[in-house]
Amino acid sequence: MIKNKLAIAISFILLVICMSIYFPFPNNEMIKARSSFMTFPIRNEEGYVFLGIFTSVLFVISLVLLQIGLKKYHFRTLVLVILAFALIPMALITVYQETFAEGIYAIKYDGNGKCNFDYMGEDLMNGECSLILHNRSNEAVSFQLEFLDSFFHEDGVRMESLMNVAGPYNVTLEANSKSSIYLKELLDVTGIPKHIDGGSSSNVHIKLTEGQRSRNL
Repeated sequence: MIKNKLAIAISFILLVICMSIYFPFPNNEMIKARSSFMTFPIRNEEGYVFLGIFTSVLFVISLVLLQIGLKKYHFRTLVLVILAFALIPMALITVYQETFAEGIYAIKYDGNGKCNFDYMGEDLMNGECSLILHNRSNEAVSFQLEFLDSFFHEDGVRMESLMNVAGPYNVTLEANSKSSIYLKELLDVTGIPKHIDGGSSSNVHIKLTEGQRSRNL
């Protein structure tokens, strides 16, 4: 099955390097991505991400070397490696959060949060957001929660971050608990020149702050 051991060894070294460069913990670098390849951001609001492009090239090279090093089962192995590359980081994060992680590092967010905004007139907006957070540690965790804007809007236009007008929000999650967070605020957007007049969004991004530590999810 193995034709070239050196090619396979180099292939797996490159895969580990690629995984390490954009390991999705404690922050998720894909938040700012407007275009991506696998788990690598190719372009964000500032332009092309050269490190992401370089890592993508390394990833492709590693797959080519893997094919060179095998005698057969090329397609099957390729699919398994790609699946493993996508799933292993999540598995490692879960293990870490359930064993050694403390504070906000033990918080899991599934990324399925939703927000809705209605313009009420006179520079007032009604904002509602809901999301689910899971504390995987054996101790209660308290932190501040803020909302990050989606990077699919025009430059400078605020949407989700309008909730921060009434924030940041103090949240406490009990040990080993999964909690639904629901926030509803009447927002005074006076002085905010670029903002939506209404609408909804899904897969919202958030920022958690605990003392000097913070995470973008």
